[in-house]
Amino acid sequence: MFRFAHYTYLYLLLLIPVFTAIYVFIQIRMKKQLRKFGDPELLAHLMPDVSHARRHTKFALMMLALALIIFVMARPQYGTRNEEVKRSGIEVMIAMDVSNSMLCRDVSPSRLDKSKMILTKLTEQFEDDKIGLVAFAGTSITLLPMTSDYVSAKMFLDQMSPSTVTVQGTNLSDAITRAVAGFSDKKKAVGRALILITDAEDNEEGAIEAAKLAKERGIKIFVLSVGTTEGGFIPLGNGEYKRDRAGNVVTTRVNEEIGKSVAQAGNGLYIHVDQTGQAQSILEEEIAKMQKEDIVESMFSEYDEQFVAVAILLIIVLFVEMCILERKNPLFKNFKLFK
Repeated sequence: MFRFAHYTYLYLLLLIPVFTAIYVFIQIRMKKQLRKFGDPELLAHLMPDVSHARRHTKFALMMLALALIIFVMARPQYGTRNEEVKRSGIEVMIAMDVSNSMLCRDVSPSRLDKSKMILTKLTEQFEDDKIGLVAFAGTSITLLPMTSDYVSAKMFLDQMSPSTVTVQGTNLSDAITRAVAGFSDKKKAVGRALILITDAEDNEEGAIEAAKLAKERGIKIFVLSVGTTEGGFIPLGNGEYKRDRAGNVVTTRVNEEIGKSVAQAGNGLYIHVDQTGQAQSILEEEIAKMQKEDIVESMFSEYDEQFVAVAILLIIVLFVEMCILERKNPLFKNFKLFK
């Protein structure tokens, strides 16, 4: 594939037809002025060393040189090299609870924002690891397939909110199943971690069974339980709090029992997230302990620069232009390249 790295310089090629038009205008004007002195054929015999063909050739070479200079400025590039890059890392899939209860502020600034802060800092520690992202509430969606693009991961994390998933509730089973499906099917032993961050108010069944299936695939489940046992209210964004059908303000509390059961079934670890940074440190230490695998990936290197070849051609064109004189050279009178 061929391309120009700075294609905007190619607009300078518009100068060539402008210069050509000016040159043609000057040549026409010169012919008109010569006609005032006499017949053109008679004047040609009086000036035998003058060669119009040489002048036109020199101008054409100068325009070609200008085009080549512009091409060099635009940095022509051709093709890509397929290279194998060796990396050593693990696979981490993050399943983030975005249900309305995660807006509770029993953990500052809120359960959801606290979770984002933890995961963002964790992502900053990754180097050659792969990361995926699942958002869930009453159902789940994959926001980011397994990738090494940490910039996109941070972007998706920052934008997550209860509106990310339309169906409200907390379905841990569906979240685990979808997250597990996002891992690769490699047979080699590589560290695989599912970070399930939630307040664990599970409205559905099957989370334990889903965690056991993840364990069979060699995936460890780290449950980050966000919130307090005392709980708090769920803000609606208009100064009011969520109420039940009887009109009472709903109190949401973290369910540690479910969180611990899922972590145990998933051969992982249960971590309670509070106001301190202890949960962050524990998670980073556990992730660092996981077995890393040397992963060989096929990647495309950057385009090969071709401006050197264009520059060499430019030098040749300029050298030829310098060697051509507007007047006939008596030393090469036997070579009839020009009239």
